[in-house]
Amino acid sequence: MNKSSLFKFFSCSIIGLAVLSGCSKNTKKSAKSDDPRLKEVVVYTYDSFISEWGPGLEIKDKFEAATGYTLTWVDCGDGVQVLSRAVLEKDNVQADVILGLDNNISAKADAAGILESYKPADADKLIPSDVVAQLGDKWTLTPFDYSHFAMIYDTQSDVPCPASLEDLTKPVYEKKIILMDPRTSTPGLGFVAWTVAIYGDKVLDYWKALKPNILTMAPGWSSGYGLFKKGEAPLVISYTTSPASHVEYDNTDRYIAPVFEQGHTMQVEGAGILKGAPNKAGAKAFLDFLISDEAQSVIPLTQWMNPANKNVELPESYKVAAPIPSKTLNADPAKTEKAVEEIMKVLAE
Repeated sequence: MNKSSLFKFFSCSIIGLAVLSGCSKNTKKSAKSDDPRLKEVVVYTYDSFISEWGPGLEIKDKFEAATGYTLTWVDCGDGVQVLSRAVLEKDNVQADVILGLDNNISAKADAAGILESYKPADADKLIPSDVVAQLGDKWTLTPFDYSHFAMIYDTQSDVPCPASLEDLTKPVYEKKIILMDPRTSTPGLGFVAWTVAIYGDKVLDYWKALKPNILTMAPGWSSGYGLFKKGEAPLVISYTTSPASHVEYDNTDRYIAPVFEQGHTMQVEGAGILKGAPNKAGAKAFLDFLISDEAQSVIPLTQWMNPANKNVELPESYKVAAPIPSKTLNADPAKTEKAVEEIMKVLAE
């Protein structure tokens, strides 16, 4: 998630001079070796996290000041693409940490054998057990933020506010919904998981009914939410926390996240150490820092997700515009993955 107008930018390479030129020269707590690579922590992540409005730049500055390591972000696209790159490089590991894998793809990451277990200091004291449970108890991924998925609705549109996923299949919403590709985007995959959690074996019937109402399936959250902000459609898949950004920075309550009685699935995002990481000590230091009060305080007004650290106080905009669903749903990742293949065939017909 992201800040201000919630636009994010795509890139497929290491973030340029705006990120790299601020690297700290202080190595007071880095490895004792003279190898420069052991003074640098390389983190694979997704585009929005390190965009101009994301938390990445501020977290970088704080981490470098606190530890003496140099932090290098590498933009791999959207969340699913982050995992794909790490898997491709598993026999020639280039990064130390992977950040942005969520509960819908964590099992896939574990099965690929790319992650090393590590439980950060103070994790039990800082992160609620129900948030930890979403990513399993192996601690191959450390939670750093979370939110429920929601359909964001433009109250100035000429269509009624939906009250359920079933409502989205009604003719009134023809070409009115923006989704993201579940093969590349974690919000896209999260929406599929939401439909699987509610419709189970009949999920394809739901998608067949939904198909006429999908304006587009964007490659990632950035482009999809950007189209929504331009007024291309009155509904977009995002998070219950998204409207808070509009209250905070746009000074408007125009956009809302209706809560459905059926319940909502949750996304919990995590970061983990890559097996074979060149700088394992630096990777551990980064995860320790990522869940600290100092780093987590950056999350609400930049990432527009709930911080995993329960000690961080949320801004007023969250209290007025980020509803909390009373029912949290879960979908089997294996069933969700299978559904993706079948759904994409339906949409291609």
